[in-house]
Amino acid sequence: MSRRRSKRTSGLNLLFALNKPSGMVTRSVDNAVGNALMDDGVGHLGTLDPSVTGVLVLAVGQGRKLISCIEEGKRKGYMGSIAFGEERATDDAEGDVTRTADIPSELYDYAFAEKAVAALVGRRMQRPPRYSAVKVGGVRAYELARGGEEFELPEREVEIYDARLVGIDTERGLRWLCSFEVSTGTYIRAIARDLGRDLGCAAYLSDLCRTSSGNVRLSDCVTLEAIERTGRQGARDAALDPVRVLGFPTYGLEERELGLATHGTPFAPRDARRYAHDGLVSLVRGGLLYGVWSLDGGLLRPKANCPLGVEGVRL
Repeated sequence: MSRRRSKRTSGLNLLFALNKPSGMVTRSVDNAVGNALMDDGVGHLGTLDPSVTGVLVLAVGQGRKLISCIEEGKRKGYMGSIAFGEERATDDAEGDVTRTADIPSELYDYAFAEKAVAALVGRRMQRPPRYSAVKVGGVRAYELARGGEEFELPEREVEIYDARLVGIDTERGLRWLCSFEVSTGTYIRAIARDLGRDLGCAAYLSDLCRTSSGNVRLSDCVTLEAIERTGRQGARDAALDPVRVLGFPTYGLEERELGLATHGTPFAPRDARRYAHDGLVSLVRGGLLYGVWSLDGGLLRPKANCPLGVEGVRL
């Protein structure tokens, strides 16, 4: 009778950022990093499509407890190329061509393109791509699409905080290179699709790189190859400051409070007036983050408790 393998743990509790390579699903990145660290407790923030590169924040050990706190309300930055003249089933280069259209001559004009991209800024309703992870009756939309099912995803409100034209490429047809800063849940593929239609043409997203996720930038990232080569020490060297990633006010724990915090026991903070009711606070001591707590009824109470401490704090 075979024995079930025990769950591996590296003893690491941290966050670090990877420049995700093209061609890998995000879960495969988690697995590859887990094998390099000999740790089965690796998670990520914000799934990326296989063809997309760029910022992927990974959480190891008790760093995973912070994921829901980090995801709330975070902005994402992208650099992408929009190709005109075709629509694709997936709204990106991976799908089959579903429609073609002539390209209006004004789309080659830089001033026209610059104005059209800038006009995208603001709140808008967006219909997610059919090939997406959005659930329909408990089933992922991409599974229904692959099965040939007929369905339509409901629109939802998203916000584009910034949109800029970076350049125009005509070597492979017409492509606009654009930078975007958007709310969580916004599909750049859908922006490309809808832009093509609004301009009387057809378009899809030909390539995409995530340049930022909240406070984490591409410059903060290491490569998968580097982690596979250096293992646990490489992940520790690349550890992000969890306080900076979270962006919440900090509360420095006294020794007595540390004991309460590690047991998840609510306590009255010193000078509670400094902290907003229901506001989130990062508890820190000695270079470690012990969780994200919120003030309620005059007491700090745990939202995400990390009794082992997440390393990387650089206050």
